[in-house]
Amino acid sequence: MNDLAINLNEEKAFVEKARSDPQAFGRLYDRNYSKIFGYVLKRTVSIDLAQDITSEVFFKALKHLGKFKWTGVPFSAWLYRIASNEIANHFKQQSRNQVLMEEAAAVSSQTSPSPEVEISRAEQELQKHREFIALHEEISRLPEKYQEVIVLRFFEKKSIDEIGDILGKKEGTVKSLLHRGLEKLRFLTRQNATFSQQYCLPDRG
Repeated sequence: MNDLAINLNEEKAFVEKARSDPQAFGRLYDRNYSKIFGYVLKRTVSIDLAQDITSEVFFKALKHLGKFKWTGVPFSAWLYRIASNEIANHFKQQSRNQVLMEEAAAVSSQTSPSPEVEISRAEQELQKHREFIALHEEISRLPEKYQEVIVLRFFEKKSIDEIGDILGKKEGTVKSLLHRGLEKLRFLTRQNATFSQQYCLPDRG
């Protein structure tokens, strides 16, 4: 039995125990919080907002755990899907023009570390993804369906199959969304040759 199978079996056991013992949900929280928070942070480029949305993700996961059906894919796929929905709901309530790049720049340039471990990790994440921060304004101009697949594929390093599990879409649909989304992003960032080469944005045609 490979490591993935062992991990999935352990995770399934945690899920089953958490259905009847809410305190057991803490194990699932600990195993998945950082990755979900990192994903939300990359989508929102706001530490405060990422904290709020991530908290809501785990609250809803706990609340609806009884409805979760184990299908053999990581529990995190379900969490990513909830996170994507929460992000979409947030931006439906606010104009995308209100996404403040100044806030992201201020966060990434802070010199005094926060005493909170979470904030420190968030700052490190933002520093590691300078290209993403610089291009967040362009990415945020894309429809949500393209934002999701681009961030999951190139910044969360998810495979096509994993993205399909997270978003509940078929492989062909994911590939199509990626191609169309990258083409639109390539057009928006056509003057940024470094990014285009690094992330292999497709040429026209």
